Amino acid sequence: MSINKVILVGNVGRDPEIRHLDSGVAVATFTLATSETYTAKNGERVTSTEWHNIVLWRGLADVAEKYVHKGKQLYIEGRIRTRSYEDKDGQKKYVTEIYGDVMKLLGSRETQAANHGETPGKQEFKPPVVEDTDFQATGGDDDLPF
Repeated sequence: MSINKVILVGNVGRDPEIRHLDSGVAVATFTLATSETYTAKNGERVTSTEWHNIVLWRGLADVAEKYVHKGKQLYIEGRIRTRSYEDKDGQKKYVTEIYGDVMKLLGSRETQAANHGETPGKQEFKPPVVEDTDFQATGGDDDLPF
């Protein structure tokens, strides 16, 4: 048995780029920054930022198009995928991406409204939780040990 699962909480680095394939399927791509801060031996505080390439399909891409913007804090749950291609000089390049299966918009109603230029209301805001229901793991539940 093998598991390929990633959970990230970070800030969107750029507005999503949305493409629609010939079949009508939507694909959203954007970067997500995760950071960790620690104290070095000399007492200096050091922040290390890792950038992740996020890919969302179908319904998740539609939600990203409407609600995800640069600077927004997100929870992403998904799988790591690495693909390769040849650049214009014939050199083989590798790209590692996170294919998101679950996305949660994080932050308060005020933060959400400020990102969209809205005036926040007094109602409680519940960010949408979206899962890609079209994804099906190969092998099914019969392969699970419990």
